[in-house]
Amino acid sequence: MRKIHSRKALAAAVTLSLGLALGGCGGMPSNRSLESVHQPVVSRTNFTLDLTTGPSGLPLSEQRRLSGWFEALDLRYGDRIYIDDPMASPVTRQSVETVAGRYGLLVGGDAPVTPGEVVAGTVRVVVTRSTAEVPGCPDWSAKSDTNLNNGVSSNFGCATNGNMAAMVADPEHLIHGADSQGRTVMMSSTKAIDSYREAPPTGEKGLKQESTQSGK
Repeated sequence: MRKIHSRKALAAAVTLSLGLALGGCGGMPSNRSLESVHQPVVSRTNFTLDLTTGPSGLPLSEQRRLSGWFEALDLRYGDRIYIDDPMASPVTRQSVETVAGRYGLLVGGDAPVTPGEVVAGTVRVVVTRSTAEVPGCPDWSAKSDTNLNNGVSSNFGCATNGNMAAMVADPEHLIHGADSQGRTVMMSSTKAIDSYREAPPTGEKGLKQESTQSGK
């Protein structure tokens, strides 16, 4: 009888330990793919400045205001500039493009919708700035070292995607690749290689005849 009771006690202890072990794995990750659930999120912010226009575009004083505003915004690569002009004046656009060109940026096409009405005689310059971040990182919500679901860690991808979001020069490239006048990044990067391959061989037209005799 004692052996029977001992076996029952041992079986109960093993069952209890397994139950506690499985209960501790309730927070284990269930992502069994190699794609991280933590992906970069790109957000856009619009900055606006209303300027007074004249018959010859932006007066010199307004151009100085615009240049000072660009300087205060620390205008940089990746920022996008738009013009909201109810008169659609090409002279005004040229004035804004001249100031923006000092910062190495071009003026885009249709301006995004911004609060407030732009009345005639004024022009609204819009600067759109994009930022990228990975929300929810770091993620150490799963505490268990044992993973019976064969899933990746809850923090998987935070370091790689966080570094990518912090280092990318233009966050918009995380949404769509760079495209300049129909040329992709790959086409631009292989331009030098294509020029080398398409160049005619140096000896194609024969060697130049040189005389070794010195004239007397």
